[in-house]
Amino acid sequence: MSQQSSGAAGGRGLRIAHLYPELLNLYGDSGNMLVLKSRLEWRGLGCQIVEVGIDDRPSFSDVDIVFIGGGTDREQKIVCQKLLAEREELHSFVEDGGVLAAVCGGYQLLGDYYLLGDEKVQGLSLVDLYTDRGEPRLIGNVAVQSRISPQPIVGYENHGGRTHLGSDVEPMGKVLYGHGNDGTTGEEGCLYKNVVGTYVHGPLLPKNPGVADYLLSRALERKYGNGELEPLDDRAELAANKIMYDRMMAGKVPER
Repeated sequence: MSQQSSGAAGGRGLRIAHLYPELLNLYGDSGNMLVLKSRLEWRGLGCQIVEVGIDDRPSFSDVDIVFIGGGTDREQKIVCQKLLAEREELHSFVEDGGVLAAVCGGYQLLGDYYLLGDEKVQGLSLVDLYTDRGEPRLIGNVAVQSRISPQPIVGYENHGGRTHLGSDVEPMGKVLYGHGNDGTTGEEGCLYKNVVGTYVHGPLLPKNPGVADYLLSRALERKYGNGELEPLDDRAELAANKIMYDRMMAGKVPER
């Protein structure tokens, strides 16, 4: 279990657990960690990133944000089997308002089950959802309108899964371009307590600073009772976001 730390003025900071990065880093998820760490440091806040390896026993009692990235079907199944042993503690973390972000394959793990071919794999049952499969794969650029980001959330999706939300689970947002959870409902991702699940990657946070700050704000609110964040100069990030969004909406990016 490796750790990266930075100091904090007044001792305020967050501890982030990055689960199984050696397996779940298919979509550049280490870039998501860099964004969270940098956005804390730029505000004078501390950050400790704990990389939880496949042979480690994670503890969620002393972390503020848990991140689960995307991987291949094989790697996803290995991780799910490992996390099922930690399910009760992770469930307690979620129900207590712990912040959890899960991308693509990690998103599918949150539900009751997901399908790998014809095999029904038990999920973590942290959120009321399930994932079956369909054809064709849902591949291409994606833009989502969401209450957790002032700007459209942009990125890329590539999944054969069709994720279906329970009645008490809010979608992360409305699909403006692309496919989303199942290609038909116009919904993308999930929001439950302080859990964010999404198929948007590429990676997610560099082009979507609003999502990064949402995660940080919710974690700071839970830990310190104050989630207010000082504004940052996000002109470069927002320009990248806008260029991608404008190209999609102008039809300059082919949708598969």
